[in-house]
Amino acid sequence: MLNEKSTDNTQPEELAAFPAVIRLPIHWGDQDAFGHVNNTVPIRWFESSRIGYIEHGCSDMMKETRKVGPILASVTCNYRRQLHFPDTVRVGARVSKLGRSSLTMEHVVYSEKDAAVAADGSSVVVMFNYETNRPTRISDAVRSAIVAFEGKSFD
Repeated sequence: MLNEKSTDNTQPEELAAFPAVIRLPIHWGDQDAFGHVNNTVPIRWFESSRIGYIEHGCSDMMKETRKVGPILASVTCNYRRQLHFPDTVRVGARVSKLGRSSLTMEHVVYSEKDAAVAADGSSVVVMFNYETNRPTRISDAVRSAIVAFEGKSFD
């Protein structure tokens, strides 16, 4: 479920600057042998928030052609606190940097049970030509969609 900041005024302050926020339950199977959410799970949540962002804020990124589209180049995650079942998290995504062929997204994972940020990080997404196996320029349509969804420019 995606919430856009313009229509959801119930977001915690920590998510207020994120135009795309998804809400996900923590599943029992997300936990590891130590009884907390495994370190790989927030990275999957980052992916889900990126896809939510693209679908609702920048669908032009997926409409280019089948030969050109986004590819993940890098992802980082800072684990701030343990998460446990049962809980629900909100995962925010926003673009913090818009380059010629890549963009940097910031992510935050907010625990509803703890009312606190549990993880944050970033990912670098590159517009990629899958026929030539080379990065390609972010189109003007995609740039415009990102600027409109973020409500800010990236000069």
